[in-house]
Amino acid sequence: MVLVLHGARGDLSRRMVYPALATLQRRGLLPERWAVLGTGRGELSDEDFAQVIRDGIEEFGAGDDLAEDDARVLTEHARYTRELTEDDPGQFPDTLADLCRTLADGSGEDVDVVHYLAVPPAAFVPVTRALHAHDLNRGVRIVFEKPYGTSPESFRELDDVVHEVFDEEQVFRIDHFLGKEATQNLHVLRFANELFGSVWDRTHVEQVQVDVPETLDVAGRAEFYDATGAALDMVVNHLFQVAAQVAMEPPHDLAAEDLVHAREDAIACFRPLDPGTDVVLGQFVGYRDLDGVDDDSGTDTFVAVRLWVDNPRWEGVPFLLRTGKRMADDAQRVSLVLRRDPEHLFGDEVQHGVVSLSLAGDGAIEITTTVKRPGPDLRLSTGTARLDLQDVDGDALPPYASLLVDVLQGDRSLFTTPRGLEAAWAAFEPLLGDDRPAVHPYAPGSWGPSEACDLAGPVGWLLGQTDPT
Repeated sequence: MVLVLHGARGDLSRRMVYPALATLQRRGLLPERWAVLGTGRGELSDEDFAQVIRDGIEEFGAGDDLAEDDARVLTEHARYTRELTEDDPGQFPDTLADLCRTLADGSGEDVDVVHYLAVPPAAFVPVTRALHAHDLNRGVRIVFEKPYGTSPESFRELDDVVHEVFDEEQVFRIDHFLGKEATQNLHVLRFANELFGSVWDRTHVEQVQVDVPETLDVAGRAEFYDATGAALDMVVNHLFQVAAQVAMEPPHDLAAEDLVHAREDAIACFRPLDPGTDVVLGQFVGYRDLDGVDDDSGTDTFVAVRLWVDNPRWEGVPFLLRTGKRMADDAQRVSLVLRRDPEHLFGDEVQHGVVSLSLAGDGAIEITTTVKRPGPDLRLSTGTARLDLQDVDGDALPPYASLLVDVLQGDRSLFTTPRGLEAAWAAFEPLLGDDRPAVHPYAPGSWGPSEACDLAGPVGWLLGQTDPT
């Protein structure tokens, strides 16, 4: 296998791809013979490219227990060449062909070639067309990062170009939230356990919350972020996909096409967002002072939406999605808030039960329920039981490593298709029009603008309830 990494010196490659490859190599999940061919707009020696890889693993691989030896092995398999263009292939085809011959080693075996576009979205079309211009699109796989388009129109234009060059079976549109172990556990928890599957509907669930607050700033990438914002960066990509993972109907079986079909059927039921009643945008105080940000920027660094899924299972149940920068805490949590019956037997003492999954790290499942308060009187309280998925036998893979394995194996169950993306853009499109709400200011280190509290109704946001502002 040759992984052609377009954008090999970029932040995404250093932050995600190199640590993922090192993890796969350490665990023996790469083919016996493999190589990485990095590309970029400028010239770079193989030695300097090796240093880029080492720096990336040293800076971003520590959390995965990667060490100097892992970086060394990766660099031994790495080559670099300048990026090809439609008009000028440069040394790219010859370098790729040479690597393929070396890996085949006269065995006659096929060498899988995977193109990974870790480049800005504006470069997707030029690289795709360049591969076609030099007959390098046949029999390969290609990975596109998000955002796959920045509007319904740009999505369609990009997808038209992609399908002029590649068959759909060759295309993998990556969303690392779908590669998280805990995200995959959403459908396992539900479909493999009747205890949870039996309450997974509007009869038992009052609301669903998908909450991804971040303490991170955008300093260092403010110019990019100012052209995108939180809603485009997170909602139409990650949060819609996670919401669909919760909302989908039971698939026919666990085959990739059935899982994808079930998830995208759910997205097709997303009601288009109403910017006037169901969307709150925010911007943290001080954002406009960052280098690369306009003094009058209206870019959102926070977004909360109330999403409705128009099908019999979820009719009337709000899906609350929230994310933002410079918030009070870091979390990645999916919670099903269960209905309560305050008038029967125990009255108002009964609190909402909650089934909650943390998507961060290896993940965790928490069940919050009403219990008897210890003591002589029959008084109620709530208790929470927690299962850390790291305590379950087996070794979890980081999301990018997990998805790279799927690309190598041709498993498309955790990747998006044009059908699902078309539906996602249709639901998101009203937020791109003239009715887009203005941003509300919020203090860094808070839970976002207070206006977002109204979306959650009397239940409130589960995270940050003690400090709603």
